[in-house]
Amino acid sequence: MLYELHALQRRWLRPIAGLSRLNADLLRLAPAGLGRPAAAGWELLQRITKDHPRPAFAIDSVVAHGQPVAVREEVVAHTPWCRLVRFARRSDDRRVAERLAADPRVLLCAPLSGHFATLLRDTVRSLAADHDVYVTDWSDAREVPLSAGFFGLDDYVLHLERFVHALGSRRTHVIAVCQPAVPALAAVARMASAGQPTPASLVLMGGPVDGRINPTQVNRLATERPLVWFEKNLIHRVPAGFPGEGRRVYPGFLQLAAFVSMNPQRHFASYRNYWFDRVRGRDDEAAAHERFYDEYNAVLDMDALYYLETVRLVFQDHALARGTWQVAGELVRPADVRDTALLTVEGAEDDITGAGQTHAAQDLCTGLPDAARQRLTAPGAGHYGIFSGSRWRESIYPQIREFVRAHDPTSAGGHSS
Repeated sequence: MLYELHALQRRWLRPIAGLSRLNADLLRLAPAGLGRPAAAGWELLQRITKDHPRPAFAIDSVVAHGQPVAVREEVVAHTPWCRLVRFARRSDDRRVAERLAADPRVLLCAPLSGHFATLLRDTVRSLAADHDVYVTDWSDAREVPLSAGFFGLDDYVLHLERFVHALGSRRTHVIAVCQPAVPALAAVARMASAGQPTPASLVLMGGPVDGRINPTQVNRLATERPLVWFEKNLIHRVPAGFPGEGRRVYPGFLQLAAFVSMNPQRHFASYRNYWFDRVRGRDDEAAAHERFYDEYNAVLDMDALYYLETVRLVFQDHALARGTWQVAGELVRPADVRDTALLTVEGAEDDITGAGQTHAAQDLCTGLPDAARQRLTAPGAGHYGIFSGSRWRESIYPQIREFVRAHDPTSAGGHSS
């Protein structure tokens, strides 16, 4: 019933959002001193009541090798649960085109933890300047018919293995941001245990490899209640009107409420400041607010199996760190990884993934030589700051770029195994 009531509420609010937008536009035609405060109020109401569909990546070009090059999204593989999207770069300059073709290949593993893969837009834009980039674009579970079956944490791992094989293991560098640090490490470990070629490098960024270390509020919320509480209170069935009707999911609107509840004062202040910015004509600041919340408020449903397995295996049992996790019936053994260079990245001010939780991967991968390991703790960076914003672009990304180049088998100074 909760999901049905939410869907009904959204239908009721759409006319209000449309009327608010119309009133704001009309009032902006009045003299500044008269219409601006009222217009700002209507704009604020429109922001609160509008729908937030899946955003677009909207990356049409980047500067690569000193020249602007066109970028086009290409779906190179897909399942009901994920599209593997390539950000294909094109140049009419033959020399630039040759250099683009020689750039390292990167598989960017997007989180499946509430937001769409477009949350990594800034990450993709930076990477595409120097790499051939592929991104896991996960499906909204409410859009997946029941006939497609269910999706669990094992399926995430198996998807990554499939994509790495398709791209060419030794030519591919895997970068996992946040939650997928765990399944990405598992995928590489399983490939190593099976005697298969593994990726040239693995970069794990802000992921809960071992949540027992410096637990944050996120870790505590996951461990202070039994798994049955999460299933009883957070799992709902997709109502009629969606392709996934009847599927058990953790709805996106509940996830968004959980995100906001972690710091409600900050969000309230942000919306208050948005009204003042509109009143005072600070349109650039207001536009920045709109861009952020259009992304932040766009959420997807997660299949119940995947969500509950993530809570149990990653946050409650710490199965990867304890060496007890089995994927498709086989034990995950990070110690078997020997030919994949490992970089772990943490933000010094990260309040979602505690200090040391990602670097814990270094201690699990005991088969790697010291020359194939690197740790990076970014001063002043919070969770989102390690993959977006000025710190990402100016400090963190350059170090990741150099790490990838140093371990790319086709680059000068790289190695091949």
